Amino acid sequence: MSAPAHLLSEPKTMAQQDVERLFARVFSSDDGKKILAHLQVMTFSRAYGPDASDQQLRYAEGQRALVANILRLVDRGRA
Repeated sequence: MSAPAHLLSEPKTMAQQDVERLFARVFSSDDGKKILAHLQVMTFSRAYGPDASDQQLRYAEGQRALVANILRLVDRGRA
């Protein structure tokens, strides 16, 4: 199964402020707020035990970094 054509094309360059406003608008709806809450629970509320592998910890940290970046963009877009 191949990716949709719009995902394979070169992304258009947008100003950072435009991206921030888009994130704020998308995640300001009731559904967007629910999705953000779900992402936060999935990433920030999950704890690994002492037997977690380095790969598991790196993967989880990458997820946390992505969600933290989304939250920053939403916050900046509201300003």
